[in-house]
Amino acid sequence: MLTNKNIRNISIIAHVDHGKSTLADRLIEYSGLIKPGDHVDQILDTMELERERGITIKSQPIRLKFQDTIINLIDTPGHVDFSYEVSRALIACDGAILLVDGTQGVQAQTFAHSYAAIEAGLDIIPVINKIDSVDVEVENVSKQIYNLIGSEDEEIFKISSKEGTGIEELIQQLPTLISSPKKETEKTNALIFDSYFDSYRGVVASVRMFGGEIKTNSRLKLVNSDYEFEASEIGYFDLNLAESKQLSFGEVGYVVTGAKDLSQIRVGDTLVDANDNKPIILSGYKEPQPTVFSSVYPSDSDDYTKLRDSLDKYVLNDASFIYEPETSSAFGFGFRCGFLGLLHLEIVIERLEREFGLSLIVTPPSVEFKIVRNNNEEIIIRNPSKIDEFTDIKKIEERICELDLLFPKQYLGSIMKLLNDKRGVQLDLVYLSTSMVKAKYTIPLLELVSGFYDSLKSISQGFASLDYKILDFEVGKLVKLDILVNGLAIDSFSSILSKENSEFIGRSRVKKLSKLIPRQQFDIPIQAAIGSRIIARETIKALRKDVTAKLYGGDVTRKRKLLEKQKEGKKKMRNIGKVEVPKEAFREFLKE
Repeated sequence: MLTNKNIRNISIIAHVDHGKSTLADRLIEYSGLIKPGDHVDQILDTMELERERGITIKSQPIRLKFQDTIINLIDTPGHVDFSYEVSRALIACDGAILLVDGTQGVQAQTFAHSYAAIEAGLDIIPVINKIDSVDVEVENVSKQIYNLIGSEDEEIFKISSKEGTGIEELIQQLPTLISSPKKETEKTNALIFDSYFDSYRGVVASVRMFGGEIKTNSRLKLVNSDYEFEASEIGYFDLNLAESKQLSFGEVGYVVTGAKDLSQIRVGDTLVDANDNKPIILSGYKEPQPTVFSSVYPSDSDDYTKLRDSLDKYVLNDASFIYEPETSSAFGFGFRCGFLGLLHLEIVIERLEREFGLSLIVTPPSVEFKIVRNNNEEIIIRNPSKIDEFTDIKKIEERICELDLLFPKQYLGSIMKLLNDKRGVQLDLVYLSTSMVKAKYTIPLLELVSGFYDSLKSISQGFASLDYKILDFEVGKLVKLDILVNGLAIDSFSSILSKENSEFIGRSRVKKLSKLIPRQQFDIPIQAAIGSRIIARETIKALRKDVTAKLYGGDVTRKRKLLEKQKEGKKKMRNIGKVEVPKEAFREFLKE
Protein backbone atom coordinates (compact mmCIF):
# COMPACT_ATOMS: atom_id res chain seq x y z
CA MET A 1 0.00 0.00 0.00
CA LEU A 2 1.20 3.48 -0.92
CA THR A 3 1.60 5.99 1.92
CA ASN A 4 2.60 9.65 1.99
CA LYS A 5 6.21 8.40 2.47
CA ASN A 6 6.03 7.11 -1.12
CA ILE A 7 4.79 10.44 -2.54
CA ARG A 8 7.05 13.10 -4.05
CA ASN A 9 5.72 16.48 -5.25
CA ILE A 10 8.14 18.10 -7.67
CA SER A 11 8.24 20.80 -10.33
CA ILE A 12 10.61 21.47 -13.20
CA ILE A 13 12.04 25.00 -13.19
CA ALA A 14 14.26 26.55 -15.86
CA HIS A 15 14.80 29.47 -18.19
CA VAL A 16 12.47 29.61 -21.21
CA ASP A 17 13.33 27.05 -23.94
CA HIS A 18 15.74 24.97 -21.84
CA GLY A 19 13.72 21.75 -22.38
CA LYS A 20 11.24 21.56 -19.46
CA SER A 21 8.31 20.25 -21.53
CA THR A 22 10.51 17.69 -23.34
CA LEU A 23 11.81 16.35 -20.00
CA ALA A 24 8.20 16.13 -18.75
CA ASP A 25 7.34 14.12 -21.90
CA ARG A 26 10.14 11.62 -21.16
CA LEU A 27 9.09 11.23 -17.50
CA ILE A 28 5.49 10.54 -18.59
CA GLU A 29 6.75 7.93 -21.08
CA TYR A 30 8.90 6.19 -18.46
CA SER A 31 5.91 6.04 -16.07
CA GLY A 32 4.02 4.00 -18.69
CA LEU A 33 1.11 6.46 -19.06
CA ILE A 34 1.93 6.69 -22.77
CA LYS A 35 4.20 4.86 -25.18
CA PRO A 36 7.12 6.59 -26.92
CA GLY A 37 6.10 7.80 -30.37
CA ASP A 38 2.35 7.53 -29.57
CA HIS A 39 1.89 11.21 -28.77
CA VAL A 40 2.62 14.72 -29.92
CA ASP A 41 5.51 16.60 -28.29
CA GLN A 42 4.84 18.88 -25.29
CA ILE A 43 2.08 16.65 -23.83
CA LEU A 44 1.43 19.00 -20.90
CA ASP A 45 1.25 22.09 -23.14
CA THR A 46 -2.43 21.57 -23.92
CA MET A 47 -3.08 25.06 -25.28
CA GLU A 48 -2.83 25.57 -29.05
CA LEU A 49 -1.00 28.84 -28.32
CA GLU A 50 1.66 27.02 -26.24
CA ARG A 51 2.41 24.64 -29.09
CA GLU A 52 2.58 27.43 -31.68
CA ARG A 53 5.01 29.53 -29.64
CA GLY A 54 6.94 26.64 -28.13
CA ILE A 55 6.55 28.05 -24.60
CA THR A 56 4.70 26.96 -21.47
CA ILE A 57 2.08 29.46 -20.33
CA LYS A 58 0.12 27.50 -17.70
CA SER A 59 1.50 25.23 -14.98
CA GLN A 60 0.20 21.69 -15.55
CA PRO A 61 0.09 18.92 -12.89
CA ILE A 62 0.26 15.18 -13.65
CA ARG A 63 0.46 12.06 -11.42
CA LEU A 64 3.14 9.51 -12.38
CA LYS A 65 3.74 6.02 -10.89
CA PHE A 66 7.25 4.55 -10.77
CA GLN A 67 7.19 1.10 -9.06
CA ASP A 68 6.39 1.93 -5.42
CA THR A 69 6.68 5.73 -5.74
CA ILE A 70 4.11 8.32 -6.88
CA ILE A 71 5.50 11.52 -8.35
CA ASN A 72 3.18 14.49 -8.73
CA LEU A 73 4.90 16.56 -11.41
CA ILE A 74 4.11 20.19 -12.18
CA ASP A 75 5.54 21.56 -15.44
CA THR A 76 6.07 25.32 -15.05
CA PRO A 77 6.60 28.27 -17.45
CA GLY A 78 10.07 29.76 -17.91
CA HIS A 79 9.37 33.32 -19.09
CA VAL A 80 9.73 36.13 -16.54
CA ASP A 81 6.13 37.29 -17.13
CA PHE A 82 4.84 33.94 -15.83
CA SER A 83 7.03 33.73 -12.73
CA TYR A 84 3.77 34.06 -10.75
CA GLU A 85 2.71 30.65 -12.16
CA VAL A 86 6.07 29.26 -10.99
CA SER A 87 5.67 30.66 -7.45
CA ARG A 88 2.24 29.01 -7.16
CA ALA A 89 3.61 25.68 -8.35
CA LEU A 90 6.56 25.81 -5.91
CA ILE A 91 4.26 26.20 -2.90
CA ALA A 92 2.53 22.95 -3.89
CA CYS A 93 5.89 21.09 -4.16
CA ASP A 94 8.58 19.64 -1.88
CA GLY A 95 11.37 19.64 -4.45
CA ALA A 96 12.38 20.95 -7.86
CA ILE A 97 14.45 19.82 -10.84
CA LEU A 98 16.59 22.81 -11.83
CA LEU A 99 17.10 22.29 -15.56
CA VAL A 100 19.92 24.14 -17.37
CA ASP A 101 20.52 24.01 -21.13
CA GLY A 102 24.08 22.69 -21.60
CA THR A 103 24.54 24.81 -24.73
CA GLN A 104 23.38 28.10 -23.18
CA GLY A 105 24.27 27.77 -19.51
CA VAL A 106 22.72 29.60 -16.57
CA GLN A 107 20.35 32.38 -17.71
CA ALA A 108 18.53 35.21 -15.94
CA GLN A 109 15.38 33.21 -15.11
CA THR A 110 17.52 30.29 -13.91
CA PHE A 111 18.80 32.66 -11.20
CA ALA A 112 15.30 33.92 -10.36
CA HIS A 113 13.58 30.52 -10.21
CA SER A 114 16.37 28.81 -8.24
CA TYR A 115 16.32 31.60 -5.61
CA ALA A 116 12.51 31.29 -5.42
CA ALA A 117 12.83 27.52 -4.87
CA ILE A 118 15.49 27.99 -2.17
CA GLU A 119 13.28 30.62 -0.48
CA ALA A 120 10.37 28.16 -0.52
CA GLY A 121 12.58 25.58 1.25
CA LEU A 122 12.55 23.07 -1.61
CA ASP A 123 15.12 20.30 -2.26
CA ILE A 124 16.83 21.12 -5.57
CA ILE A 125 18.19 18.61 -8.09
CA PRO A 126 20.53 20.27 -10.62
CA VAL A 127 20.31 18.82 -14.16
CA ILE A 128 22.23 19.73 -17.33
CA ASN A 129 20.14 19.09 -20.46
CA LYS A 130 20.99 18.68 -24.17
CA ILE A 131 24.25 16.76 -23.64
CA ASP A 132 23.66 15.21 -27.10
CA SER A 133 24.28 18.60 -28.75
CA VAL A 134 27.63 19.31 -30.44
CA ASP A 135 27.65 22.76 -28.78
CA VAL A 136 27.28 21.49 -25.21
CA GLU A 137 29.78 22.78 -22.59
CA VAL A 138 29.24 20.47 -19.61
CA GLU A 139 32.32 21.57 -17.63
CA ASN A 140 31.62 25.28 -18.05
CA VAL A 141 27.88 24.90 -17.18
CA SER A 142 28.75 22.72 -14.14
CA LYS A 143 30.91 25.59 -12.80
CA GLN A 144 28.02 28.01 -13.34
CA ILE A 145 25.65 25.73 -11.39
CA TYR A 146 28.24 25.41 -8.59
CA ASN A 147 28.43 29.24 -8.40
CA LEU A 148 24.62 29.41 -8.36
CA ILE A 149 23.61 26.78 -5.75
CA GLY A 150 26.91 25.17 -4.68
CA SER A 151 26.34 21.75 -6.29
CA GLU A 152 29.47 19.68 -6.95
CA ASP A 153 30.01 18.09 -10.36
CA GLU A 154 29.09 14.55 -9.18
CA GLU A 155 25.75 15.88 -7.79
CA ILE A 156 24.70 17.25 -11.19
CA PHE A 157 22.77 14.94 -13.51
CA LYS A 158 23.70 15.06 -17.21
CA ILE A 159 20.79 14.16 -19.49
CA SER A 160 19.35 14.53 -22.97
CA SER A 161 15.57 14.97 -22.78
CA LYS A 162 15.36 14.55 -26.55
CA GLU A 163 17.28 11.24 -26.71
CA GLY A 164 16.25 9.96 -23.26
CA THR A 165 19.87 9.67 -22.04
CA GLY A 166 20.25 9.72 -18.23
CA ILE A 167 16.47 9.93 -17.55
CA GLU A 168 16.25 6.49 -15.89
CA GLU A 169 19.05 7.31 -13.44
CA LEU A 170 17.35 10.63 -12.58
CA ILE A 171 14.02 8.86 -11.87
CA GLN A 172 15.71 6.26 -9.62
CA GLN A 173 17.42 8.98 -7.54
CA LEU A 174 14.33 11.25 -7.18
CA PRO A 175 12.84 9.51 -4.09
CA THR A 176 16.14 9.76 -2.15
CA LEU A 177 16.95 13.39 -3.20
CA ILE A 178 13.47 14.87 -2.62
CA SER A 179 11.80 14.84 0.82
CA SER A 180 8.41 13.26 1.38
CA PRO A 181 5.50 15.68 2.18
CA LYS A 182 5.40 17.29 5.63
CA LYS A 183 2.12 17.31 7.53
CA GLU A 184 0.87 20.76 8.60
CA THR A 185 -2.15 19.53 10.58
CA GLU A 186 -4.32 16.44 11.30
CA LYS A 187 -7.41 18.34 10.08
CA THR A 188 -8.47 18.70 6.43
CA ASN A 189 -6.20 21.34 4.93
CA ALA A 190 -5.41 21.99 1.24
CA LEU A 191 -4.01 24.78 -0.92
CA ILE A 192 -5.76 25.74 -4.18
CA PHE A 193 -2.87 26.36 -6.59
CA ASP A 194 -4.87 26.53 -9.82
CA SER A 195 -8.44 26.35 -11.14
CA TYR A 196 -10.48 26.40 -14.33
CA PHE A 197 -14.13 26.71 -15.30
CA ASP A 198 -16.12 23.79 -16.69
CA SER A 199 -19.51 24.80 -18.08
CA TYR A 200 -21.13 21.57 -16.79
CA ARG A 201 -19.40 21.08 -13.44
CA GLY A 202 -18.59 24.66 -12.44
CA VAL A 203 -15.20 25.54 -11.00
CA VAL A 204 -12.66 22.71 -10.88
CA ALA A 205 -9.89 23.48 -8.34
CA SER A 206 -6.36 21.98 -8.37
CA VAL A 207 -5.32 21.28 -4.77
CA ARG A 208 -2.30 20.09 -2.78
CA MET A 209 -3.21 18.34 0.48
CA PHE A 210 -1.25 19.56 3.54
CA GLY A 211 -3.31 17.70 6.15
CA GLY A 212 -6.22 15.31 6.69
CA GLU A 213 -8.25 14.05 3.75
CA ILE A 214 -11.10 15.01 1.40
CA LYS A 215 -13.78 12.47 0.45
CA THR A 216 -16.50 12.63 -2.20
CA ASN A 217 -19.43 14.76 -0.95
CA SER A 218 -17.30 16.23 1.90
CA ARG A 219 -18.62 19.58 3.08
CA LEU A 220 -15.78 22.09 2.61
CA LYS A 221 -15.19 25.82 2.86
CA LEU A 222 -12.64 28.36 1.66
CA VAL A 223 -11.00 30.34 4.47
CA ASN A 224 -10.68 33.73 2.76
CA SER A 225 -13.97 33.95 0.84
CA ASP A 226 -15.92 31.88 3.45
CA TYR A 227 -17.60 30.05 0.57
CA GLU A 228 -19.03 26.62 1.44
CA PHE A 229 -19.64 23.79 -1.02
CA GLU A 230 -19.92 20.02 -1.36
CA ALA A 231 -17.14 18.22 -3.25
CA SER A 232 -19.27 16.50 -5.91
CA GLU A 233 -16.19 14.80 -7.44
CA ILE A 234 -12.54 14.44 -6.49
CA GLY A 235 -9.61 12.72 -8.16
CA TYR A 236 -6.08 12.79 -9.56
CA PHE A 237 -4.46 14.20 -12.68
CA ASP A 238 -3.25 11.70 -15.20
CA LEU A 239 -3.51 12.65 -18.88
CA ASN A 240 -7.17 13.37 -18.12
CA LEU A 241 -9.03 13.58 -14.80
CA ALA A 242 -9.08 10.24 -12.94
CA GLU A 243 -11.89 10.08 -10.36
CA SER A 244 -11.08 8.82 -6.86
CA LYS A 245 -13.02 8.38 -3.60
CA GLN A 246 -10.62 10.40 -1.49
CA LEU A 247 -7.55 12.67 -1.50
CA SER A 248 -5.18 12.13 1.41
CA PHE A 249 -2.42 14.18 3.01
CA GLY A 250 0.54 14.85 0.68
CA GLU A 251 -1.40 14.20 -2.53
CA VAL A 252 -2.12 16.53 -5.45
CA GLY A 253 -5.51 16.33 -7.15
CA TYR A 254 -8.66 18.12 -8.21
CA VAL A 255 -11.94 19.00 -6.48
CA VAL A 256 -15.13 19.78 -8.43
CA THR A 257 -16.70 22.62 -6.43
CA GLY A 258 -19.85 23.17 -8.50
CA ALA A 259 -19.39 26.95 -7.97
CA LYS A 260 -20.92 29.08 -10.72
CA ASP A 261 -19.97 32.43 -9.17
CA LEU A 262 -16.45 32.74 -10.44
CA SER A 263 -15.27 35.19 -7.79
CA GLN A 264 -15.85 32.70 -4.95
CA ILE A 265 -12.97 30.31 -5.76
CA ARG A 266 -9.65 32.18 -5.56
CA VAL A 267 -6.31 30.62 -6.34
CA GLY A 268 -4.10 30.68 -3.21
CA ASP A 269 -7.03 30.18 -0.82
CA THR A 270 -6.94 27.48 1.88
CA LEU A 271 -9.54 24.70 1.70
CA VAL A 272 -10.72 23.24 5.04
CA ASP A 273 -13.59 21.25 6.55
CA ALA A 274 -16.82 23.30 6.75
CA ASN A 275 -17.00 22.77 10.55
CA ASP A 276 -13.41 23.89 11.20
CA ASN A 277 -13.71 27.12 13.22
CA LYS A 278 -9.95 27.55 13.78
CA PRO A 279 -8.41 26.74 10.39
CA ILE A 280 -4.67 26.87 9.71
CA ILE A 281 -4.07 29.25 6.82
CA LEU A 282 -1.25 28.10 4.56
CA SER A 283 1.53 30.68 4.33
CA GLY A 284 4.00 31.58 1.64
CA TYR A 285 1.42 32.62 -0.95
CA LYS A 286 1.78 36.09 -2.45
CA GLU A 287 -0.88 38.03 -4.30
CA PRO A 288 0.19 38.81 -7.89
CA GLN A 289 0.97 42.45 -8.60
CA PRO A 290 0.06 43.56 -12.15
CA THR A 291 2.66 45.94 -13.53
CA VAL A 292 1.43 46.72 -17.05
CA PHE A 293 -1.99 48.23 -17.76
CA SER A 294 -3.94 48.51 -20.98
CA SER A 295 -7.55 49.23 -21.98
CA VAL A 296 -9.50 46.61 -23.91
CA TYR A 297 -12.61 47.43 -25.96
CA PRO A 298 -14.78 45.29 -28.26
CA SER A 299 -14.47 46.24 -31.95
CA ASP A 300 -18.25 46.07 -32.11
CA SER A 301 -19.80 47.92 -29.16
CA ASP A 302 -22.67 45.36 -29.13
CA ASP A 303 -20.14 42.76 -27.92
CA TYR A 304 -19.55 44.52 -24.57
CA THR A 305 -21.64 41.96 -22.61
CA LYS A 306 -19.85 39.10 -24.37
CA LEU A 307 -16.46 40.66 -23.45
CA ARG A 308 -17.50 41.06 -19.80
CA ASP A 309 -18.65 37.41 -19.56
CA SER A 310 -15.45 36.24 -21.29
CA LEU A 311 -13.26 38.16 -18.80
CA ASP A 312 -15.25 36.68 -15.90
CA LYS A 313 -14.43 33.18 -17.17
CA TYR A 314 -10.85 33.93 -18.18
CA VAL A 315 -9.81 35.41 -14.81
CA LEU A 316 -10.65 32.12 -13.09
CA ASN A 317 -7.94 30.40 -15.14
CA ASP A 318 -5.43 33.23 -14.67
CA ALA A 319 -5.53 34.72 -11.17
CA SER A 320 -2.75 37.21 -11.99
CA PHE A 321 -5.01 39.10 -14.42
CA ILE A 322 -7.21 41.96 -13.12
CA TYR A 323 -9.79 44.19 -14.81
CA GLU A 324 -12.26 46.98 -14.06
CA PRO A 325 -14.91 48.71 -16.23
CA GLU A 326 -14.14 52.03 -17.90
CA THR A 327 -15.54 54.23 -20.67
CA SER A 328 -13.81 56.08 -23.49
CA SER A 329 -15.03 58.95 -25.67
CA ALA A 330 -13.61 57.12 -28.69
CA PHE A 331 -14.52 53.47 -28.03
CA GLY A 332 -17.43 53.52 -25.61
CA PHE A 333 -17.57 50.84 -22.88
CA GLY A 334 -14.58 48.63 -22.15
CA PHE A 335 -12.22 47.47 -19.39
CA ARG A 336 -8.93 48.64 -17.91
CA CYS A 337 -6.84 45.49 -17.48
CA GLY A 338 -3.70 44.73 -15.46
CA PHE A 339 -1.01 42.28 -16.64
CA LEU A 340 2.26 40.90 -15.26
CA GLY A 341 4.23 42.00 -18.33
CA LEU A 342 4.14 42.52 -22.08
CA LEU A 343 4.17 38.83 -23.03
CA HIS A 344 1.38 38.23 -20.51
CA LEU A 345 -0.64 41.03 -22.19
CA GLU A 346 -0.04 39.53 -25.63
CA ILE A 347 -1.03 36.02 -24.49
CA VAL A 348 -4.20 37.19 -22.67
CA ILE A 349 -5.46 39.17 -25.68
CA GLU A 350 -4.74 36.28 -28.06
CA ARG A 351 -6.49 33.79 -25.76
CA LEU A 352 -9.54 36.05 -25.39
CA GLU A 353 -9.83 36.42 -29.16
CA ARG A 354 -9.32 32.70 -29.87
CA GLU A 355 -11.14 31.02 -27.00
CA PHE A 356 -14.11 33.38 -26.81
CA GLY A 357 -14.40 34.52 -30.46
CA LEU A 358 -13.85 38.23 -29.72
CA SER A 359 -12.44 41.04 -31.87
CA LEU A 360 -10.69 43.55 -29.59
CA ILE A 361 -9.14 47.02 -29.67
CA VAL A 362 -6.22 47.29 -27.23
CA THR A 363 -4.57 50.58 -26.17
CA PRO A 364 -0.75 50.83 -25.84
CA PRO A 365 0.55 49.44 -22.51
CA SER A 366 1.22 51.87 -19.67
CA VAL A 367 2.24 51.49 -16.02
CA GLU A 368 0.85 52.80 -12.76
CA PHE A 369 1.95 56.14 -11.33
CA LYS A 370 1.54 57.75 -7.95
CA ILE A 371 0.49 61.38 -7.68
CA VAL A 372 1.10 63.30 -4.46
CA ARG A 373 -1.33 66.20 -3.92
CA ASN A 374 -0.57 69.45 -2.12
CA ASN A 375 -2.15 68.06 1.06
CA ASN A 376 0.25 65.04 0.75
CA GLU A 377 -2.59 62.67 -0.18
CA GLU A 378 -1.24 59.84 -2.37
CA ILE A 379 -3.29 58.45 -5.26
CA ILE A 380 -2.39 55.56 -7.62
CA ILE A 381 -3.15 56.34 -11.27
CA ARG A 382 -3.47 53.43 -13.71
CA ASN A 383 -5.03 55.33 -16.60
CA PRO A 384 -3.23 58.50 -17.83
CA SER A 385 -6.51 60.27 -18.69
CA LYS A 386 -7.53 60.16 -14.98
CA ILE A 387 -4.74 62.55 -14.02
CA ASP A 388 -6.80 65.54 -15.28
CA GLU A 389 -9.22 65.01 -12.38
CA PHE A 390 -6.60 66.49 -10.03
CA THR A 391 -5.41 70.11 -10.25
CA ASP A 392 -3.32 70.28 -7.06
CA ILE A 393 -0.50 67.88 -7.97
CA LYS A 394 2.72 68.39 -6.03
CA LYS A 395 4.69 65.62 -7.77
CA ILE A 396 4.31 62.49 -9.90
CA GLU A 397 6.16 59.31 -8.94
CA GLU A 398 6.84 56.28 -11.16
CA ARG A 399 7.56 52.61 -10.50
CA ILE A 400 11.22 51.57 -10.52
CA CYS A 401 12.35 48.01 -11.21
CA GLU A 402 15.59 46.16 -10.68
CA LEU A 403 16.98 44.39 -13.74
CA ASP A 404 19.31 41.39 -13.76
CA LEU A 405 20.87 40.92 -17.19
CA LEU A 406 23.11 38.11 -18.48
CA PHE A 407 24.87 38.52 -21.83
CA PRO A 408 28.12 37.76 -23.71
CA LYS A 409 30.82 40.37 -23.04
CA GLN A 410 31.04 41.53 -26.70
CA TYR A 411 27.62 43.22 -26.31
CA LEU A 412 28.56 45.12 -23.13
CA GLY A 413 29.02 48.53 -24.80
CA SER A 414 25.78 48.55 -26.81
CA ILE A 415 23.71 47.18 -23.89
CA MET A 416 25.09 49.81 -21.48
CA LYS A 417 24.23 52.53 -24.03
CA LEU A 418 20.67 51.18 -24.28
CA LEU A 419 20.33 51.16 -20.48
CA ASN A 420 21.62 54.74 -20.22
CA ASP A 421 19.20 55.87 -22.95
CA LYS A 422 16.38 54.24 -20.94
CA ARG A 423 17.33 56.18 -17.76
CA GLY A 424 18.99 53.13 -16.16
CA VAL A 425 21.29 53.38 -13.11
CA GLN A 426 24.04 50.79 -12.70
CA LEU A 427 24.17 48.91 -9.38
CA ASP A 428 26.59 46.10 -10.19
CA LEU A 429 28.59 44.57 -13.03
CA VAL A 430 30.46 41.25 -12.70
CA TYR A 431 32.12 38.77 -15.06
CA LEU A 432 30.68 35.30 -14.37
CA SER A 433 33.24 33.75 -16.70
CA THR A 434 35.67 34.87 -19.42
CA SER A 435 32.74 35.32 -21.80
CA MET A 436 29.58 36.08 -19.73
CA VAL A 437 28.68 39.32 -17.95
CA LYS A 438 26.00 39.81 -15.27
CA ALA A 439 24.73 43.38 -14.82
CA LYS A 440 22.32 44.77 -12.24
CA TYR A 441 20.52 48.05 -13.00
CA THR A 442 17.54 50.02 -11.78
CA ILE A 443 15.32 51.35 -14.54
CA PRO A 444 11.86 53.00 -14.61
CA LEU A 445 9.18 50.40 -15.37
CA LEU A 446 7.78 52.85 -17.95
CA GLU A 447 10.96 52.43 -20.01
CA LEU A 448 10.88 48.65 -19.63
CA VAL A 449 7.43 48.40 -21.26
CA SER A 450 8.35 50.87 -24.04
CA GLY A 451 10.14 48.48 -26.38
CA PHE A 452 13.12 47.74 -24.10
CA TYR A 453 12.96 43.94 -24.44
CA ASP A 454 12.81 44.07 -28.26
CA SER A 455 15.75 46.50 -28.38
CA LEU A 456 17.79 44.30 -26.00
CA LYS A 457 17.18 41.15 -28.07
CA SER A 458 17.98 43.05 -31.27
CA ILE A 459 21.34 44.51 -30.19
CA SER A 460 22.45 41.26 -28.49
CA GLN A 461 21.28 39.08 -31.42
CA GLY A 462 19.04 37.20 -28.98
CA PHE A 463 21.85 36.16 -26.58
CA ALA A 464 20.90 38.49 -23.69
CA SER A 465 18.41 37.35 -21.04
CA LEU A 466 16.78 39.39 -18.31
CA ASP A 467 14.82 39.04 -15.13
CA TYR A 468 13.24 41.92 -13.23
CA LYS A 469 11.85 42.70 -9.80
CA ILE A 470 9.44 45.57 -9.12
CA LEU A 471 10.61 48.05 -6.47
CA ASP A 472 8.92 51.11 -4.97
CA PHE A 473 7.93 54.47 -6.46
CA GLU A 474 10.42 57.28 -7.10
CA VAL A 475 9.92 60.90 -8.20
CA GLY A 476 10.40 61.24 -11.96
CA LYS A 477 10.51 64.05 -14.53
CA LEU A 478 7.22 63.14 -16.13
CA VAL A 479 4.65 64.92 -18.29
CA LYS A 480 1.22 64.03 -19.66
CA LEU A 481 1.01 64.04 -23.44
CA ASP A 482 -2.41 64.63 -25.04
CA ILE A 483 -3.34 64.20 -28.70
CA LEU A 484 -5.96 66.69 -29.96
CA VAL A 485 -8.04 66.07 -33.08
CA ASN A 486 -9.76 69.25 -34.31
CA GLY A 487 -9.15 70.81 -30.89
CA LEU A 488 -10.63 67.93 -28.85
CA ALA A 489 -8.42 65.68 -26.70
CA ILE A 490 -8.86 61.93 -27.37
CA ASP A 491 -8.60 60.24 -23.96
CA SER A 492 -7.44 56.88 -25.35
CA PHE A 493 -4.35 58.54 -26.86
CA SER A 494 -3.23 60.20 -23.59
CA SER A 495 -0.01 58.93 -22.01
CA ILE A 496 2.47 59.82 -19.28
CA LEU A 497 6.06 60.02 -20.56
CA SER A 498 9.50 61.09 -19.46
CA LYS A 499 9.97 64.81 -20.18
CA GLU A 500 13.08 64.30 -22.33
CA ASN A 501 11.33 61.95 -24.78
CA SER A 502 7.94 63.67 -24.91
CA GLU A 503 8.55 66.06 -27.84
CA PHE A 504 9.99 63.37 -30.12
CA ILE A 505 7.12 60.97 -29.31
CA GLY A 506 4.54 63.76 -29.69
CA ARG A 507 5.81 64.62 -33.19
CA SER A 508 5.88 60.99 -34.35
CA ARG A 509 2.36 60.29 -33.03
CA VAL A 510 0.89 63.38 -34.70
CA LYS A 511 2.52 62.46 -38.01
CA LYS A 512 1.24 58.89 -37.82
CA LEU A 513 -2.33 59.90 -36.95
CA SER A 514 -2.47 62.52 -39.75
CA LYS A 515 -1.95 59.70 -42.26
CA LEU A 516 -4.70 57.52 -40.78
CA ILE A 517 -7.66 59.92 -40.41
CA PRO A 518 -9.61 60.31 -43.70
CA ARG A 519 -9.89 63.81 -45.21
CA GLN A 520 -13.07 65.82 -44.57
CA GLN A 521 -14.67 68.84 -46.24
CA PHE A 522 -12.57 71.10 -43.97
CA ASP A 523 -9.01 71.26 -42.61
CA ILE A 524 -8.40 69.07 -39.53
CA PRO A 525 -5.57 70.06 -37.17
CA ILE A 526 -3.87 67.16 -35.30
CA GLN A 527 -1.90 68.44 -32.31
CA ALA A 528 0.25 67.06 -29.50
CA ALA A 529 0.03 69.04 -26.27
CA ILE A 530 1.68 69.03 -22.85
CA GLY A 531 -0.73 70.96 -20.63
CA SER A 532 -1.67 74.07 -22.63
CA ARG A 533 1.54 74.02 -24.71
CA ILE A 534 1.29 72.63 -28.25
CA ILE A 535 4.51 70.80 -29.12
CA ALA A 536 3.62 69.37 -32.54
CA ARG A 537 1.02 69.89 -35.27
CA GLU A 538 -0.01 68.39 -38.59
CA THR A 539 -2.97 69.48 -40.72
CA ILE A 540 -5.12 67.15 -42.79
CA LYS A 541 -6.05 69.25 -45.81
CA ALA A 542 -9.70 69.57 -46.81
CA LEU A 543 -11.26 67.78 -49.73
CA ARG A 544 -12.09 70.35 -52.35
CA LYS A 545 -15.03 70.15 -54.72
CA ASP A 546 -14.65 72.03 -58.01
CA VAL A 547 -17.70 74.34 -57.74
CA THR A 548 -16.73 76.22 -60.91
CA ALA A 549 -16.92 73.13 -63.14
CA LYS A 550 -20.41 74.00 -64.36
CA LEU A 551 -19.31 77.45 -65.64
CA TYR A 552 -18.75 77.79 -69.35
CA GLY A 553 -17.52 81.31 -69.91
CA GLY A 554 -19.06 84.58 -68.72
CA ASP A 555 -17.77 87.19 -66.30
CA VAL A 556 -15.01 86.31 -63.76
CA THR A 557 -17.23 87.70 -60.96
CA ARG A 558 -19.52 84.66 -61.35
CA LYS A 559 -16.57 82.34 -60.61
CA ARG A 560 -15.47 84.49 -57.65
CA LYS A 561 -19.00 84.49 -56.23
CA LEU A 562 -19.14 80.67 -56.21
CA LEU A 563 -15.70 80.40 -54.58
CA GLU A 564 -16.67 82.91 -51.85
CA LYS A 565 -19.86 80.96 -51.20
CA GLN A 566 -17.82 77.74 -50.85
CA LYS A 567 -15.37 79.51 -48.50
CA GLU A 568 -18.22 80.63 -46.21
CA GLY A 569 -19.63 77.11 -46.18
CA LYS A 570 -16.27 75.63 -45.18
CA LYS A 571 -15.85 78.20 -42.38
CA LYS A 572 -19.29 77.29 -41.02
CA MET A 573 -18.48 73.56 -41.36
CA ARG A 574 -15.20 74.01 -39.45
CA ASN A 575 -17.09 75.59 -36.55
CA ILE A 576 -19.83 72.96 -36.28
CA GLY A 577 -18.15 69.99 -37.99
CA LYS A 578 -17.31 66.92 -35.93
CA VAL A 579 -14.43 64.61 -36.81
CA GLU A 580 -15.37 60.95 -36.44
CA VAL A 581 -12.14 58.94 -36.21
CA PRO A 582 -12.85 55.47 -37.69
CA LYS A 583 -12.02 52.47 -35.48
CA GLU A 584 -9.69 51.11 -38.18
CA ALA A 585 -7.58 54.28 -37.79
CA PHE A 586 -7.51 53.79 -34.00
CA ARG A 587 -6.45 50.18 -34.39
CA GLU A 588 -3.60 51.08 -36.74
CA PHE A 589 -2.48 53.98 -34.54
CA LEU A 590 -2.39 51.84 -31.41
CA LYS A 591 0.00 49.35 -33.09
CA GLU A 592 3.07 51.17 -31.82
